[in-house]
Amino acid sequence: MMDWTDRHCRALHRILSRHALLYTEMVTTGALLHGDVERHLAYGETEHPVALQLGGSDPQALAECARMAEDWGYDEVNLNVGCPSDRVQNGRFGACLMAEPKLVGDCVAAMQAAVAIPVTVKTRVGIDRQDAYEPFEAFIDTVAEAGCRVFIVHARKAWLDGLSPKENRDIPPLRYDFVYRIKRERPELTIAINGGIQTIDDSLDHLQQVDGVMLGRAAYQRPYLLSAVDSRIFGGDATPKSRAQVLAEYRLHVAAERQAGTPLGRLIRPLLGLYHGQPGGRVFRRLLSEGAHDRAAGLEVFDAAVEAVQPRGARASSNVAV
Repeated sequence: MMDWTDRHCRALHRILSRHALLYTEMVTTGALLHGDVERHLAYGETEHPVALQLGGSDPQALAECARMAEDWGYDEVNLNVGCPSDRVQNGRFGACLMAEPKLVGDCVAAMQAAVAIPVTVKTRVGIDRQDAYEPFEAFIDTVAEAGCRVFIVHARKAWLDGLSPKENRDIPPLRYDFVYRIKRERPELTIAINGGIQTIDDSLDHLQQVDGVMLGRAAYQRPYLLSAVDSRIFGGDATPKSRAQVLAEYRLHVAAERQAGTPLGRLIRPLLGLYHGQPGGRVFRRLLSEGAHDRAAGLEVFDAAVEAVQPRGARASSNVAV
């Protein structure tokens, strides 16, 4: 989710669901220890519960960054051992760390010793030519022995040489059976599943086998599916918000951020899939995308796009002021 789940994306997702746990983009330890801390860690108070996802392989650096996450009020800190990009590998973190389970365990132990908030691990079911279940099982066991109780598992292995990050999200086959099996055989662990999950119905099916579901691309390509999470996953009785209501609430975020100088392009990107498959969706995306090219663009672009999909009469009838 690098370059996607920034604080603006998370602001939109929180409007859609009150209860889903939100994750930041992966932030490297170097970026936090030697860069602009506020830029990487700032978030809105409405985002809770929210987890900071870290990338790194030095236990002490990760421990220091975990302390920063706790100091900033994050509800969880997550170590990413699943990202397969070349840039990540060159920094010796991400999916390549699956080849060093003891080091991952050392990292987890150091992080847990530093903070009271949960320390979790995001991983894959294997790397490169690891096609069997046993290497995945051994990795989970090693990291669990170091103290990790929560694993979010992308149910594909990662090819570290020969496939791009995009191809690594599609080409290696999904092995949901590996994730189901580790939960059956290690019931004391909390296991969430990720990879190829497109709908709430898919999520409910997986929840018959595991403890949680992480949505990735589906959540930012078709964000409105999150509107059903609270009622269908968490069992709440709240009626899902209409798209008009979502836009009305997000408009407040856009207005405040434009006042603070945030470019409109960063603010409208999470909205581009809101009307996926709906009448007027293409016009909505086009008006937002084209209008945001002007660095001085503001709410007039947002309002014009809203007008294309929610004419004034329709908005008035829904009692939503946009």
